[in-house]
Amino acid sequence: MIDGIQIIELKTHNDERGFFKEIIRLKNYGDKFDRGQLSHSMVKKNVLKAWHGHKMQSQWNYVVSGLIKVVLYDNNSISKTYKNSHEFFVGEGYPSIAYFFAPGVLHSYRCLIEPMHIIYLTSDTYDIEEEIRIKVNDPSIVYSW
Repeated sequence: MIDGIQIIELKTHNDERGFFKEIIRLKNYGDKFDRGQLSHSMVKKNVLKAWHGHKMQSQWNYVVSGLIKVVLYDNNSISKTYKNSHEFFVGEGYPSIAYFFAPGVLHSYRCLIEPMHIIYLTSDTYDIEEEIRIKVNDPSIVYSW
């Protein structure tokens, strides 16, 4: 695990009508998520979204359907886990989780089963000036997709 990420296992409550799943209780993280934005994205199979993050913003993610391989990379030079990565799978066939990453942690994923729907909660509204984007093949990140 690297500094600035958190993964929580989610509980699903099933009955004959369907299911209910609580993703996140903001009161547990409200100090970071009081001005944020809730967003939904759909991604097609084999699409790779690589190396993006934020200078000041935190983010929670939840995959609703499909399957992705996630790689988080610590790009925060003052972190004790600087330049470390953490990879895992989220979605169909894997335990239901939500995952968090802090400012300076870069997020990357490839869609393996489509359509992949992801819901994410950010601690602030989108601002291109606050965003970090690094090309997938940038030599500063030692990871091969």
